[in-house]
Amino acid sequence: MDIDPKDLVETAQQAAAPTAAERPSRLNAAVAITVALLATFMGICKVKDDNIVQAMQQAQADKLDHWAYYQARNIRQEVAEASVVQLELAQLSAKPEALAGYASALAKYRTLAADQAKKKDELRAQAEQDQRNYDALNYRDDQFDLSDALLAIAVAMLAVTALTQSQRLYWAALLPSFFGVLMGLAGLAGWALHPSSLIALLS
Repeated sequence: MDIDPKDLVETAQQAAAPTAAERPSRLNAAVAITVALLATFMGICKVKDDNIVQAMQQAQADKLDHWAYYQARNIRQEVAEASVVQLELAQLSAKPEALAGYASALAKYRTLAADQAKKKDELRAQAEQDQRNYDALNYRDDQFDLSDALLAIAVAMLAVTALTQSQRLYWAALLPSFFGVLMGLAGLAGWALHPSSLIALLS
């Protein structure tokens, strides 16, 4: 029996090529795996982001507390300094036997004013450090927010891919997936990757 080489080539091509039923099945499988991986990664980032948000709230509360104590120390310092001025003026017209009492009171209020000024400066330094901590945490929070937005776009595109069976749309969905994962890794690892202009646009 004669075998036509052309028939052999066509048979091989048909065996190698997926059928019309197999192509959607493979695409759906790729979509499902991609969505599962992205969802897992988003879950990990969500846990870390929630912890960062809690730390931001604590830093903000600490800053407000320290500034409140700063104002209280400032008022105490001003009251002590005002008392020193009043005592100094009163001392000018005081009787000689009362000078020792004025000297003692002046020493007390001068010490109090100096002590409040020192503690006030310490509180200001702590409040400024709280703000720096908040800014550093907010930097990473922005990374996770951008990652979440990009991955949400990717998942939406993958859902449409499953409906339309478009391989081009699947490959297009990998672009926001890549950048979403990149920003998530930057937040997890503390990388200095922060597209400020884009984040400012979304803020």
